Amino acid sequence: MTTPDPTYARRGNIAPFHVMQVMGAARRREEAGHEILHLEVGQPSTSAPAAVIAAAHAALENDRLGYTGALGLPELRDRISRWYRDRYGLLIPADRIAVTTGASGSCVLSFLALWDPGANVGVIEPGYPCYRNDLEAFGINVVRIPVDAATGFRPTTADLDAAGPLDGLVLASPNNPTGTVLSQQHLAPLLKWCAAGGTQVIVDEIYHGLVFDQPAPSALEFDQEVLVFNSFSKYFSMTGWRLGWVVAPEALVPAIERLAQNLTIAPPTLSQLAGLAAFDSLEECEANVGRYRRNRDSLLGALRQSGFSDIAPADGAFYVWVDISHTGKTASALCKEWLETLNLAVTPGIDFDRERGESFVRLSIAGSEHDIVEAGERIKAWAAKDTAAAGSNEAR
Repeated sequence: MTTPDPTYARRGNIAPFHVMQVMGAARRREEAGHEILHLEVGQPSTSAPAAVIAAAHAALENDRLGYTGALGLPELRDRISRWYRDRYGLLIPADRIAVTTGASGSCVLSFLALWDPGANVGVIEPGYPCYRNDLEAFGINVVRIPVDAATGFRPTTADLDAAGPLDGLVLASPNNPTGTVLSQQHLAPLLKWCAAGGTQVIVDEIYHGLVFDQPAPSALEFDQEVLVFNSFSKYFSMTGWRLGWVVAPEALVPAIERLAQNLTIAPPTLSQLAGLAAFDSLEECEANVGRYRRNRDSLLGALRQSGFSDIAPADGAFYVWVDISHTGKTASALCKEWLETLNLAVTPGIDFDRERGESFVRLSIAGSEHDIVEAGERIKAWAAKDTAAAGSNEAR
């Protein structure tokens, strides 16, 4: 972290999102003529569903594309409400739903609406770094709650007890970077603990739909007072459209609306009009999930053949979280080596866990099947060469 310039506000002195730096290094190698396999970023390699693109074309031709209300188009809020009824059997009124500028916009609005500076908010590590970084920028105290392989990288009520009094807690299911899903048996006790102590909970469900081995229940199935956000980015392959949503307790909606009015005016109108068609494109989306499942299985097999045996569950999302400590290398060094020698871009774990992240790397399975298979072959070749080199050194 750099030393802040005293001329400017301290809130800008938060940690960088290191994956963006990896992307920049990979891009520079591509500009130098190398063909890079991109396993560093959680972005679908597929475009938005065909119906979404068609709806965007129609909107460009026929709609004025002016501002919508700060909470989004009424018809999109209604459609999201129906999504919860159809997918989870939940009756969520549309007036509890706020459409946002991506799930990142959901983070900003939710954190500002829920917690004042000085509040103590628990964040699971390893976890998505922007929770921590946003909270710190807003003057909120981040309470690290480390989890590990002993619980399948799932937090427990014992972990919450050890964290001390919490004003808030941020959970994610499936989790980035571990892919861990919080099933009913894991999620319900956590929510009960928080309700008993007055701890306000946010659950990030942006990777819902992207699950492989077990269903991911919504936190709203257990507690209607939690705040949940989701996005069109992952399951619907609409990252660049910057469209997400929040389901908030009724009493919190006016605060979210006032913040949205002042911070963003409204979510992108074109994306909202196009997003209506996403819910009619489930066949395409489920085909993508099948590909991600095959990618996960392929990459897990290659990693295990290469000597990487300590791997998080990878129940869902786009990621494989791998313990690399047995290599004797830091994650930053290994990622640099793989980029320079294998033309393979992966992300060091320091984004996701400040204390232990140099012992882990995150690989994305969102790419094409060809790229994931090829990445596995390159890692296996690297491991064989590395093992041979280690044996040669020992022989000396």
